[in-house]
Amino acid sequence: MTDFVLIHGAYQGGWIWNKISERLRGRGHNVIAPTLDGCAERAHQLRAGITTETHGEEIAKLLHFHDLKKAVLVGTSSGGMVMASAAEKARDRVARVVFADALALFDGEKIVDIVKQPAAINTPISRGPSREDAAGRLFASLDPALRDWAADRMTLHPIACFTEAVKLPKFWSQTWDASVLYCSGAPNPGEPHIKRAADTLKAKYHTIKTGHYPMLSTPDELTSIILNG
Repeated sequence: MTDFVLIHGAYQGGWIWNKISERLRGRGHNVIAPTLDGCAERAHQLRAGITTETHGEEIAKLLHFHDLKKAVLVGTSSGGMVMASAAEKARDRVARVVFADALALFDGEKIVDIVKQPAAINTPISRGPSREDAAGRLFASLDPALRDWAADRMTLHPIACFTEAVKLPKFWSQTWDASVLYCSGAPNPGEPHIKRAADTLKAKYHTIKTGHYPMLSTPDELTSIILNG
């Protein structure tokens, strides 16, 4: 039995991992798919001061309070940065990291420097797509029922996670058991960015012919990568 912690990306919540959680639990594993501060059902907590590092601290504390000692962390999209931050903060509790078409910024880089697509909605503390944009662009390749289900659950994301430089003084110089997945149908973050992470980590490298949400579009393939590295 393995402990898996699944970390969602921007505009999402733990709900994005439902299909993967079901498959992993069906194989007898322990799965935690938390919703990060200010997101989804915790959107009422959205406020200034939420950053990649505060999200990372949240996951590091989760590992402590659940007494997870050899956890496999899986991060997608901007959750890749939260995963790296958490892993750096709780190095002795992490057995493996999986970047699932995830952002993998180096220390001092910003998400807005990598992902140039403007958001439909911007406030002083958040940004994100409208429902129409989510359905018509982000989830356009999904079947209609799944597309609408996902679009109904999108929420705004703390803006500092995009605009503030990430702080990772140790992660990229440490040795990790890592897997990196590139989704060839996703325009962002793109293969050069993802390949850079894989090369730096000397990670196992995978490609799936799907869009940016493999946990929705190709859950069996993603589950296999998560399980087997």
